[in-house]
Amino acid sequence: MSRVAPWHQTNWDWRAACNFIGGGSGTGLLLFTAIAAAQGAPFRVSGLVGLALVAAGLSFVWLEIGKPWRALHVFLNPQTSWMTREAMVAPFLFAAGLAALLLGSVAVFWIAAALGMLFLYCQGRILFASKGIPAWRQPTVVPLIMVTGLTEGAGFLAAVLPWLAPELPLRWPLASLFLMLVARTVAWRSYLNQLAAGGAPAKTLAVYARFDKPFIFVGNALPALLAVAVLFTGGGALTSLLAGALAVAGGWALKFTMVARAAYNQGFALAIPPVRGQGGRLPGTKPGWTPPAE
Repeated sequence: MSRVAPWHQTNWDWRAACNFIGGGSGTGLLLFTAIAAAQGAPFRVSGLVGLALVAAGLSFVWLEIGKPWRALHVFLNPQTSWMTREAMVAPFLFAAGLAALLLGSVAVFWIAAALGMLFLYCQGRILFASKGIPAWRQPTVVPLIMVTGLTEGAGFLAAVLPWLAPELPLRWPLASLFLMLVARTVAWRSYLNQLAAGGAPAKTLAVYARFDKPFIFVGNALPALLAVAVLFTGGGALTSLLAGALAVAGGWALKFTMVARAAYNQGFALAIPPVRGQGGRLPGTKPGWTPPAE
């Protein structure tokens, strides 16, 4: 039975996870930087960091390919591939972002932020389109990936804004971070419930069971409490930095776990297991599979 039970996919490893990590954090940071820029905050440094994160994520995918120039083939299937659509958005994202930084234009930067949201949506759809991996094909994976990227963006801004613009109040960045952490917790729970309701490989659920509590308490609850502490007690830049760093680290850990550790395929189902001799039929089985929750 071990030969038909789910096994871990080997096509995507930590380098693929880094694409989702860099892309999510970078595009989330672009959006929250645009919001801060509309209130008078400088945006060149954090905008450049956001673009660099997206570029770093894409470079890891390029390094994962055995023959790197094959990466150009990703542009050949826009009608069917969300990875192609992600790749096609990227040049416009970088062009708008760099133009905004060179011109110092908040309006152009908002175009880059909007393209960043489209890029982030494509990333969620890439996972959802991978139907052979139960941990990825859940419809709730798309909002989870998007909310996680936005939470990381809010975390980055909460971490760096006190140093880039100390004259600006921290209330709205930390309130945004708190709300995004709550939304990420809700999205994570919804995703886990949907995965369990439909059945999943036992090893996938075991990975998530070990990850769940540290993610909830350290990656979400603790930074949310720190954000509230700054909001109501007037804590300083260091507390804001710690809250943002924990929120970002939680998102990175989530995407690494989802892409590189919990990605078991569905294996094979045996509708009628073979029976030696004259015995009757045995009921069907799916080795290594946890049945749907009641």
